[in-house]
Amino acid sequence: MDKVLILAEQAKGWTNPNPMVGAIIVKGDKIIGQGYHRKVGLPHAEIEALQSTTASPEGATLYVNLEPCVHHGRTSPCSEAIIGSGISRVVCATTDPNPKISGQGIKQLQAADIAVAVGIKSKQAEQLNEAFFTFHNKHRPFIALKFAASLDGKLATHTGDSKWITNEAARTFARSLRAEYQAVLVGINTILRDDPNLGARQAGKKDPLRIVLDSRLQIPLNSQVLRDSNILIATTAQASSLKKQQLEQRGVQIITLANDATPISELLQRLREKEIISVLVEGGGDVLGSFVDEKVIDKLYVFYAPLLVGGTQAVSIGGHGAIEIKEAMRLDDISIVHFDDNWLVSGYPKLR
Repeated sequence: MDKVLILAEQAKGWTNPNPMVGAIIVKGDKIIGQGYHRKVGLPHAEIEALQSTTASPEGATLYVNLEPCVHHGRTSPCSEAIIGSGISRVVCATTDPNPKISGQGIKQLQAADIAVAVGIKSKQAEQLNEAFFTFHNKHRPFIALKFAASLDGKLATHTGDSKWITNEAARTFARSLRAEYQAVLVGINTILRDDPNLGARQAGKKDPLRIVLDSRLQIPLNSQVLRDSNILIATTAQASSLKKQQLEQRGVQIITLANDATPISELLQRLREKEIISVLVEGGGDVLGSFVDEKVIDKLYVFYAPLLVGGTQAVSIGGHGAIEIKEAMRLDDISIVHFDDNWLVSGYPKLR
């Protein structure tokens, strides 16, 4: 199962909204087939493994990190292929949280007299596909916040200057994180101030969907994020209809939210409807604060540099914030990685 998980992870960033899945077929003491789901729309891991077999899979055991699918989607059901192959045993790490499957794959295999074992490396399997599980269990995208800060918690000076708080190594790693998420999100002030690219900008890495919160459609038409149609802008009824038409003519997706303040809850529901299972929120300060206030954060990446910015007007995380320290968000399962004299603290909000 460890090998299955390693196989599955090779497709990180490419399978959304599908999960990352690996599969290995063992007969006797030999691996006779293996594969992984490489990209949405391509064969699932079980099919790849069956197609790669070097011997008949009759009586073999299939190891897979997620319950085989039973529904017709972009591809045919894997359960039917497994039953037809003559495989006699299936070992899967977890059941599938998707209500279209959720135990039905296991039942179909068992009905065909295939022995099924569930639960091997389940924690690791769920963490690998944490966005997929969150999407189906919480009915919203997995939300990760990422920002760089000085030792005194400032995201930028009082003039808005933030180039650069962290060093090149930290910034390169931070950009690479974008490829692990289906979408990256910023507010319009970040676009107006920094004109960011928001791409992974690394060979072999997939660029995420770029999401911009822009209640009045202030975005300049020559912004870097408008370089192609891989962008979605969330706006409101306050926006200019002419500007909206100009953007749509360029292939930009636009969703209009009911509330003038682009409420996070409505935004997440609309993203869920578009099957966006994970979002990396990069800022600015007010946008970060709105997600903190809404308590919809699933993971944090905070890059620190050894400098002090100072100033009561310097940019920090906005929003209403905690009233008392006991209400503040605390992290669990923390990891720390150094990039020379910078460091990344990442973790998950602690369950209360």
